[in-house]
Amino acid sequence: MTKANFLEGDYASPTTLDIDITSPARFVNRELSWLGFNWRVLEEAENPRVPLLERLRFLSISATNLDEFYTVRVAGLRELTNEGNASPGLDGLTPAEQLVLIDKDARALMSRQQTVYRALQAEMAEKDIHLLSRDALSAADIAYLEDVFLEQVFPVLSPLAIDPAHPFPFLPNEGFALALQLERPSDKRQLRSLLPVPAQIDRFVALPTDKGHRFLALEEVLLLHISRLFPGYKIKGSCAFKVLRDSDLEVEDEAEDLVREFETALKRRRRGEVVRLKLSAAAPPALKSLIMDELHVTEDTVVEVDGLIGIADLKELVLDSRPDLLWPPFSPRVPERVQDHDGDMFAAIRQKDMLLHHPYETFDMVVRFLNQAARDPNVVAIKQTLYRTSKRSPIVEALCEAAEDGKSVTALVELKARFDEAANIRQSRRLERAGAHVVYGFLQYKTHAKISTVVRREGDKLVTYTHFGTGNYHPITARIYTDLSLFTCDAKLGRDATKVFNYLSGYAQPDGLQNLAISPLNLKQTLLDNIATEAENAKAGKPAMIWAKMNSLIESDVIDALYAASQAGVKISLVVRGICGLRPGVVGLSENIRVKSIIGRFLEHSRIVCFGNGNALPSKKAKVYMSSADWMGRNLNRRVETLVEIKNPTVKAQIVSQVMAANMADVAQSWLMAPDGSFTRAAITEGEFAFNCHRFFMENPSLSGRGSAGASDVPQLTHTDD
Repeated sequence: MTKANFLEGDYASPTTLDIDITSPARFVNRELSWLGFNWRVLEEAENPRVPLLERLRFLSISATNLDEFYTVRVAGLRELTNEGNASPGLDGLTPAEQLVLIDKDARALMSRQQTVYRALQAEMAEKDIHLLSRDALSAADIAYLEDVFLEQVFPVLSPLAIDPAHPFPFLPNEGFALALQLERPSDKRQLRSLLPVPAQIDRFVALPTDKGHRFLALEEVLLLHISRLFPGYKIKGSCAFKVLRDSDLEVEDEAEDLVREFETALKRRRRGEVVRLKLSAAAPPALKSLIMDELHVTEDTVVEVDGLIGIADLKELVLDSRPDLLWPPFSPRVPERVQDHDGDMFAAIRQKDMLLHHPYETFDMVVRFLNQAARDPNVVAIKQTLYRTSKRSPIVEALCEAAEDGKSVTALVELKARFDEAANIRQSRRLERAGAHVVYGFLQYKTHAKISTVVRREGDKLVTYTHFGTGNYHPITARIYTDLSLFTCDAKLGRDATKVFNYLSGYAQPDGLQNLAISPLNLKQTLLDNIATEAENAKAGKPAMIWAKMNSLIESDVIDALYAASQAGVKISLVVRGICGLRPGVVGLSENIRVKSIIGRFLEHSRIVCFGNGNALPSKKAKVYMSSADWMGRNLNRRVETLVEIKNPTVKAQIVSQVMAANMADVAQSWLMAPDGSFTRAAITEGEFAFNCHRFFMENPSLSGRGSAGASDVPQLTHTDD
């Protein structure tokens, strides 16, 4: 397959793979699929159609992703291997076998990162952005850095000698340090020392210049001033190194005080086992041996880096002062309907349901919804889930204001949001001080659902306004994550949402949900039932189609259901950004399934599924859902998630004929999945127009957000049938 435009209806000629389609080989390994996704991210750093500093950002993201992958996924596999667990995964590979394959691929990926970095460094120099070594400094530079070092760096440094009286210090996860072999010329006294590089200071120090930008890495500044730290000594040898530790959390099942238990677990995370040690390639053998011995690591854990350690820190060099090297500026739209009502969110929602597509429509509308609720004397109650929030979250500010004003505020704070646990503990305590009811949901399930309800007194009745989202209540990530926000005052959806909150706060299992399915109760079964219905339609000779979009697809029952539907004749088009355990286009297994991944300016994050329901897609009669859940075992079986059926005709048309159709039509940012699990960038002929869904969304307003101008003039890529 060379095309990416799934709207054209072309399905590639199926491929015969040398596998038993009933065996575990019908699944792609999760970890290798994730590494494949990170390769795609890295390749965007080499994409000439992407602005230079945005390519540097992609390089940084690929390194950040890989570090987290090691601290969580690889750490888990190592633990299983160390315990002697040889149970195979869905794809038939044992933890030990997976580690071997991961190590080979990840080392190749890290080597490629350095190659890309050197290429970008050269291109940046052509644009007057220079990352220097200390050997390239002028006398004026050295004099300038002397002041910088003494005023901004020296006060936070802690040089640590290593000898019997000073044991090797503890370095936390992501700890970065210089190891030094020093000698005092006066008496030849040897000294080994460790100099942690402080994370509280920018990694790159700006140097004065008349033109462009010049930077020196912080570790180079430190090496330049060793005599200030160790008077009378000179460097005989040095190396840089960085440690990554096991960062998965374990919490006791019977924790009486969940917050305190999580605080203890966070401290344990800092001291987790080292899962990867990155070390300068030219490290003196004695220093390398010392570091490895003290950190209790073996050669298979060590990665010798010929280049820059800490590629993730390059994000600091994505300079706002160089807009010529960044994406063209984009300002999210305020929906016309909200403007028609002078910013009154409740009035806009009362008119009809409204779906916003972030970041193209501003996330400020979600914040405004809650701010307005906090200050409205007619609002009596607010309920809110919080999974990930920003450090100074305007959502939390609004909830605190509402609670302090005497409104009934209930906040479900998920303490188990990986790497945001500490922030969520702080937010929960702040909410409690303001007078909000804070609950933590289930110990055995994460609450990943995105729901907000506002109960407002209108005349002699109470009206529930509800927001459902596919992404987090996080205004920072909402600038780059593509997500959907549904605002409604539909009484059925309001009751459904209230039942979910009662389930979370009081363990009252919801009964009679009307337009909502939730995991771990019935979300997965709802998906399986709809997939089975499409298969029955195909067998009956009716049109049968499925369009779905998600971040990850690895749940075995769902994959097998899709395989069965394909074999029945259902045409299935999937947009899967990251991990995909399904093999498309395999004879006898998945010849009617095609998969692509979109990697571009924005991070695809929304979860959507459309079922033809006896019609060819797109169709007004389709069954359309938006969800907080990826199709993974954890989301469908071990989390509280939502699957919202869309009934409003305008919102449904927006999702099917605008959002999903544009994703299906994208060529410019699309990667096509082959049966062997690999992805290839969609072929674009030189000079040929390549449709870009992100550009389309930036240029065209959402259907349901249109105001008095109406939605008829909003471009749709397809027309739905009757």
